Amino acid sequence: MSKKQPDTLEVCRRSLFAAKEELDALYTEAMVLRVLRIRDLYAWVIANPDAKDRQFVEEHLYRYRLSKFTAYSDLAIIKQLLPSLSAASRDWHRWRSNEMFLETYSMAKKRKDTRTMERAASAYAKYNRVDIEDEQTVPWEQLLPQPFTATDDPSVLGIKPIPNLQEKIDALLDKYRAETIDIDDVDFEEVDLEENVLFPNQLDESDTLFNDSNQ
Repeated sequence: MSKKQPDTLEVCRRSLFAAKEELDALYTEAMVLRVLRIRDLYAWVIANPDAKDRQFVEEHLYRYRLSKFTAYSDLAIIKQLLPSLSAASRDWHRWRSNEMFLETYSMAKKRKDTRTMERAASAYAKYNRVDIEDEQTVPWEQLLPQPFTATDDPSVLGIKPIPNLQEKIDALLDKYRAETIDIDDVDFEEVDLEENVLFPNQLDESDTLFNDSNQ
């Protein structure tokens, strides 16, 4: 009984940048060749982020002379691998932005377009914060947590403590209980309002309107 072949996407997630010797020890020859191919084209996609799917397929066919089906299959795997890169770090996006600034500056310089050169240089400086002094590193290892001790002493907040506080609380409770000793709870009954007696005219008018609307 042959072993089940591992999923190509999972293999690429685990071992896309592993050494070939390591790949040879873990996977079949066919799997190793595909991982190496996807690694190669993965690097091409990173270097050409604006490329269309059609351009990727053309590059795939040019490099490996395989079918379009294989090219689109490899592309599907690469597209699932790319979000992991962007989620893991923004370093690549920073590098790519700097490359775009420098490329724009270089093209403007060839055209002697000083205005575009100035704008590209300004964007580069602003993005990389070259006009701001380097922030000093915070010595986190030297920061010690402040000791904390629970207390019921209000004087630590600058409040003068009341002497014999519990006795005064008990005295106030006895005082207010004595003042409310004559208050008794009583039962009550719901009042059955005779609305037809209290509001005879209004009921007659509503009855008339209701009867008229039904005619």
